Amino acid sequence: MTPPADEIHSATDAPLLALSGVGKRFANAVTALDGLDMQVRQGEFLSLLGPSGCGKSTALRLIAGLSEPTAGRIAWNGADAPRRAGGAGVSGAGAISFVFQEPTLMPWANVFANVHLPLRLSGVSRRAAEPAILEALEMVGLSAFREAYPRELSGGMKMRVSIARALVTKPRLLLMDEPFAALDEITRFKLNNDLLQLWRQLGCTIVFVTHSVFESVFLSSRILVFRARPGRVFAEVSIDPAQPRDDAFRTSPEYAGLCRRASTALASAMDAGAG
Repeated sequence: MTPPADEIHSATDAPLLALSGVGKRFANAVTALDGLDMQVRQGEFLSLLGPSGCGKSTALRLIAGLSEPTAGRIAWNGADAPRRAGGAGVSGAGAISFVFQEPTLMPWANVFANVHLPLRLSGVSRRAAEPAILEALEMVGLSAFREAYPRELSGGMKMRVSIARALVTKPRLLLMDEPFAALDEITRFKLNNDLLQLWRQLGCTIVFVTHSVFESVFLSSRILVFRARPGRVFAEVSIDPAQPRDDAFRTSPEYAGLCRRASTALASAMDAGAG
């Protein structure tokens, strides 16, 4: 059920971070990004939409500190940026968490141990971490599967474990790189709904990479449309965060109109990149 409008989480105008003139050129001479200017606002759900290879995932990795820009700068609001994502895709409390395209679970470890991983890497014992782990599993609906192993889980359940692992550190910023792309439509719709509920509940900022116009419109308070490589922002589509996001919204004229706007912007961005 969608909360009343006055309970819907919304972003402030203050930027959490800003990328200014950011470029990324790899050792193989491929330029993924060139002149990327974008802001991420505190508390928003921001989607990066664009064709394959346009630098969306590269931008996410630069924000996470998993890679360094070859041009431009990334400036955080305030003196200190959140700590970088660790090897498991997450680091300590108040940090950035990263959910990858694949669940990247340890097959030899059960669900509880997989979610414990980022806290264990930060030196938090199993006993001390248990309340946070159980809370994260409850948020994604997997409390009953804490002792299960990845081989016993469906694709959607594995991704829920990955999300729980990202949430266990209570991140300030959650970065998600096409986490639902490989899932069937029914599972994807369900996880879209659950993700919005978590965003409202936690009050964190989410930057979400997708190729799907429909997914971006359903989830986002704002969409940045990227042009083809070398990537940069081509257009912006704003969506009222108080707009109810439920099954009725998916079939509403408002949703159809927003999808047309985003689709038209994406088509124009692809044409601009080809020119």
